[in-house]
Amino acid sequence: MVLAIRSEFRKFFTTRMWWGMGLAVIVASLAFPALYAFIFTSDGMAEIGASAIPDSELAKTVYTGGIQLAYLLTLAIGVLTIGAEYRHKTITGTFLATPKRARVMLAKVVSLLGIGGLYGIVSVVAAFSIGAIILNAKGHAIWPDSSVGRTLALYLLVLGLWALIGLGIGILIPNQIAALFIAIGVAWIVEPLLSVLLATQEWGKGIVRFFPSSATNAVLGSAAQSGGGEAIPAFPWWGAALVLVAYAAIMAAAGTFLTLRRDVT
Repeated sequence: MVLAIRSEFRKFFTTRMWWGMGLAVIVASLAFPALYAFIFTSDGMAEIGASAIPDSELAKTVYTGGIQLAYLLTLAIGVLTIGAEYRHKTITGTFLATPKRARVMLAKVVSLLGIGGLYGIVSVVAAFSIGAIILNAKGHAIWPDSSVGRTLALYLLVLGLWALIGLGIGILIPNQIAALFIAIGVAWIVEPLLSVLLATQEWGKGIVRFFPSSATNAVLGSAAQSGGGEAIPAFPWWGAALVLVAYAAIMAAAGTFLTLRRDVT
């Protein structure tokens, strides 16, 4: 099992994709937290009462500012992890080297959690570095309470879970390009638009909080989701984490089941 996991890590880190994705994560984790820090500490926001935001809420908002782009990147990594093997026919060699397909899929799951966590560390370090500098310069606490540390730790988990969701999508949709466009399109465009639409209906507000992006925001400390101009009650962070775990488990399990039964030739 250890050899299978090591093989999955080697497949990823011997390609140029790992540093390209890493660079994108760093850029997003510097740009968005800096933007959020300047916006939420600006004089204009103070005039409309935004200065009343507690320092803990402000810090978490700033440090996790790049999460939307970061989880799209790990989602793409999950899709490409299996999609590239089917596209380039290397999946046959993988299964010949490790005939037990369930072991291969478990190795992919473990490696993706590790890769997501690694990018999470890179993202957290970059976001905290730039965010702390700006918050400190504006007179705000950079580490108001322990909830900030919990949020940053959960940030790592979130990125790993989104990678597993991508793995399941990559198996469910055999065409790599189609899987990539559909996964990113749904997560980036379709789901946000659907969230806004459902949020305008009283019955739809309870549904929105089950969406992966809404659960992600709740895990990272948002007390409410906004849509349609009204606050949408969110799960507590642990409940939202369970929602994301459920998505990742279902997608990974479905992908593993299909891989065990699918002909790779």
